[in-house]
Amino acid sequence: MMASSSICRCNAIAVVAFCLLLQGCTSKTEQPSGAAQTSVVPQVQVPPRPSVGPATFKVFHKSDTTYTLIVPENSTDEQVESLIWQLRDAAHARTLDQLRLSQKMVDDRKPLVWFHIYRGSKCASEKYADGPPPCGGSYHAAGDYTYGGYANRETDNGSIFHGEDHETQLWDSEKVYIKGT
Repeated sequence: MMASSSICRCNAIAVVAFCLLLQGCTSKTEQPSGAAQTSVVPQVQVPPRPSVGPATFKVFHKSDTTYTLIVPENSTDEQVESLIWQLRDAAHARTLDQLRLSQKMVDDRKPLVWFHIYRGSKCASEKYADGPPPCGGSYHAAGDYTYGGYANRETDNGSIFHGEDHETQLWDSEKVYIKGT
């Protein structure tokens, strides 16, 4: 009987501790009377839109869902970021033809289209070429722009890459696109 009592006490303590833990995780701070209740949604930290012009580019490869673009090897991160923003603005304004890219391909996306941007042509074939990747097993793009999605055709994502494992989102992909922001 002593062992049974000891187990019950341990279970009771565990249940109380669990309830306190839950209450602590879901408790709300008391608001002064008349104060408006607000919820805080974490913001995605993104860099400011660059003020330099976009890098010039050439189409290296095109498929029905992907463009691989190459920019000069000495293009700065800011120039690549500007190019990604230029692609975003043109995709939403339906003016990609002015950049010598197919607006029809983007309009007909099923459900999305990718723009992979590389500095120079050395590693640019790594996403589609047969055989071992030309620059090794990791991804070597300078940046990416993705337009479209399964749940929302208007969603888009822009990223700049700083080495193998460091990616910077250029905007909050959950927010609705507003020209110039």
